[in-house]
Amino acid sequence: MSRWRPPSPSSTAIITRDGFEKLKSELDHLWHTLRPEVVKALAAAAAEGDRSENAEYTYRKKQLGEIDRRVRYLSKRIPSLKVAEGAPANRDTVFFGASIELENVDSGESVLYRIVGPDETDARQGWISIDSPLARAALKKHVDDEFDAELPGGRTRFVIVAVSY
Repeated sequence: MSRWRPPSPSSTAIITRDGFEKLKSELDHLWHTLRPEVVKALAAAAAEGDRSENAEYTYRKKQLGEIDRRVRYLSKRIPSLKVAEGAPANRDTVFFGASIELENVDSGESVLYRIVGPDETDARQGWISIDSPLARAALKKHVDDEFDAELPGGRTRFVIVAVSY
């Protein structure tokens, strides 16, 4: 059996100003605050002697690897991002950065989502990626438009109740 896997589709390189600032502050925190602390603890653990049976040393090595992996990702991702500034001229149409209220036509259930970049999605806040099937289906629609979205639970019909920026 081969280990080859098709490359994952690249995510859209767009982000809100707040999301961009959060990523930059995360990178700064990791590099200037957290990493030096972990390196210092790793050096202290290494000085204790036999590293093969030193749980603290093993833990700190893994922690440092995770920090370095995230720093590498952020260092490559941040320069490639395009910050979306301001709201569009037509505020009744769904574009990036919109907060949309949708009503499920079948169940009558109402939900509120905000369309953001893939690096700032947060399900608890209702922030969905612009790459998600629901956001893709809603883009360029207007208030009172109906559309179908292919969701994991099956095809669902929605109507746009409100759009705000």
